[in-house]
Amino acid sequence: MSLEIQGVRHSYGSRAVLRGVDLSVAPGEILCILGPSGDGKTTLLRLVAGLEALQAGRILIAGQVVAEPGREVPPEGRHAGFVFQDYALFPHLTVAGNVAFGLGLTLGGGSRAERAARVAEALGRVGLAGYEDSYPHMLSGGQQQRVALARALAPRPAVLLLDEAFASLDARLRERVRDDTLHVLQSAGIATLIVTHDAEEAMFLADRIALMRGGRVEQLDTPEALYLRPASRFVATFLGEVNSLPALVRDGVAQSALGGLPAALPDGPAELLLRPEGLRLLPPGEGIPARVEACRLLGASSLLHLAVEGAGEAPLYLHARLPPGPRLMRGDAVGLAIDPERAFVFPGGST
Repeated sequence: MSLEIQGVRHSYGSRAVLRGVDLSVAPGEILCILGPSGDGKTTLLRLVAGLEALQAGRILIAGQVVAEPGREVPPEGRHAGFVFQDYALFPHLTVAGNVAFGLGLTLGGGSRAERAARVAEALGRVGLAGYEDSYPHMLSGGQQQRVALARALAPRPAVLLLDEAFASLDARLRERVRDDTLHVLQSAGIATLIVTHDAEEAMFLADRIALMRGGRVEQLDTPEALYLRPASRFVATFLGEVNSLPALVRDGVAQSALGGLPAALPDGPAELLLRPEGLRLLPPGEGIPARVEACRLLGASSLLHLAVEGAGEAPLYLHARLPPGPRLMRGDAVGLAIDPERAFVFPGGST
């Protein structure tokens, strides 16, 4: 079953937080809403869930209109599971009690055996079989998150909504829980909408990403397309680290201190953005001459701080990320080449 968001607008007083959002999530698809804080991501999720009244636009779940101005299907009638940022578990209820809580609304007069079967199914899906009689305070943060996910899945919703569901976990635990959650979501086959401000998290989880800016969708595409083919400077910088250097476009070529790159832009000042992994090292005397300022091993990669001489009155400083290899020392001479797949040219002063 699918989710459709059509022309949704929302304001708090005079402050507009959503300025006409159109999104669709197909059955089994994971769509991440990514963007800075305050750009309406959580508001959009709450509108889908029915926790706030829709001011303009329409929302459809499984082909049925659940919200439009003057008409609101209550949250319990929308077949939408919600995982809150703080998990919102009831401390006085056991794990089984927390998971069963929403079933009272969706199953109505369903039998005790049917509820127990649903609870067992949901806990088994998130890997918490055997924890039925535990209380939330007895669980780790990751286990609490999985209880919240099980509670959202137990009613077999048409749409699953997650709001910053990993934000309260420490970095190492977040990675493991994120892996487990992705497996659960893929196996569940439900249209899933996830809100996050973490670009890496969105790229790991999503089939597609909607990058928000100022209450609008700046770009909607696959993680690979957003990273490798950003539509704006904002997208390029939000999705990862970049080196920035001035360029000048003439006759379809952007010239910079690192050479020329094709650019479908009018002649004039421009900006070249280059991802750190888009710099390749060459032997001294080849390519663009540079000097190593520092080299740091960061686990899976090495980060090089490089200086390019002759780029102006002061050296041009760049970052390069490379697979771990022989350690380079400060002052070592190297050559540089650009991977054009990791380089983007935008008009000077663009945002």
